[in-house]
Amino acid sequence: MSKSNDKKFKHFRRRFRLALKNPLTYLILLMLAVIVLATWIVNETETQTDSGITGWFDSIWHTIVAIVAAYYDYYVKSVPGRLASIVLLLLGMALSSIVTASATSVIMNIQMKKNKGLKKIKKMKGHFLLCGWRPGFEKILESVLNSNADIDVDSIVLVNNAPTEEMEKLKSDIKYADIKYINGDFSDTEILKKAYIDTAERALVIADSSKKCSEMETDSQTVLAVLSIKNLNPKVYIAAELLDEKFEEHIRLAHCDEVILTQNYQHSLLATASSGMGYSNVIKNLISDDSDSGVIVEDIPKKYEGKTYGALFAEVEAGKIFGNSILIGVVSSGKTSKYEPMLTPGDDLVLNSATKAILVKAKAAV
Repeated sequence: MSKSNDKKFKHFRRRFRLALKNPLTYLILLMLAVIVLATWIVNETETQTDSGITGWFDSIWHTIVAIVAAYYDYYVKSVPGRLASIVLLLLGMALSSIVTASATSVIMNIQMKKNKGLKKIKKMKGHFLLCGWRPGFEKILESVLNSNADIDVDSIVLVNNAPTEEMEKLKSDIKYADIKYINGDFSDTEILKKAYIDTAERALVIADSSKKCSEMETDSQTVLAVLSIKNLNPKVYIAAELLDEKFEEHIRLAHCDEVILTQNYQHSLLATASSGMGYSNVIKNLISDDSDSGVIVEDIPKKYEGKTYGALFAEVEAGKIFGNSILIGVVSSGKTSKYEPMLTPGDDLVLNSATKAILVKAKAAV
């Protein structure tokens, strides 16, 4: 016997032993035995009457109709035949209840696993991973969708250890009914594999607060998650949030493409607001979650590769490219980041295939 067949046989034997230990197995066997006995009684007694049952075919048909449809296709006349028919009718009702209850249980179990992030998701490719959770997570998710017109709800996979009630509340919203969810530690390679990180296109790791941890522990988990993700898929684009800038060097070494230092942004925003010049309002409009306005980054058409920044600026200013936008700089591969910004560079800067345009675009008039 081959190893494959031997493994299948052992699996079958194990399942058979478990079935023998289940009381429901014996109940089903008893019911089958009663059905066979009742069918035999009907056949033996009703073939001697004018009920219309003339042999085993009619007797078996009578049994099937009594159990499945809960009515009699033949008018049984003998006392034993009638008693047997009543038993068949009651067994049919019992079997119907068992099947209905089992089906309901299976469906509820599948839905519960799905809501709790325990159900295996189908193979995905080119999807977006959102790792981590914190209060206000729904707003983060909504902003991600608003800022990325190319991302659909069904192409997002959430990976976190969020409280069950929070994820059930999120999944109950019709907008997020098709979103995929994996429950577990997003820095764990096995959990990431369940989310098909090897075929993902982008990932966003937010500072997780599903557990009571210090800022250092939270940032350590973020760095470990980035290391794990890049190890499993070096091509995936990762943006990660840090609470403390002390870990910035470590996460850069892990080849994180974008690092968001939340606290630094908060402090800077408060400081600019204190000047009384309205900076905070300007920044709010520039970084709005509207993917079509504010500061946006666009690919430069191939025909501009090898040309200078000055030539591109003249084309944008003339309205020949990017519509009603203002060019303020470019992003290109740098020493610390895949996309390093250069604001208002020199006109002689040569553009290449990795260069993208930084634009300011106003909201379309309603």
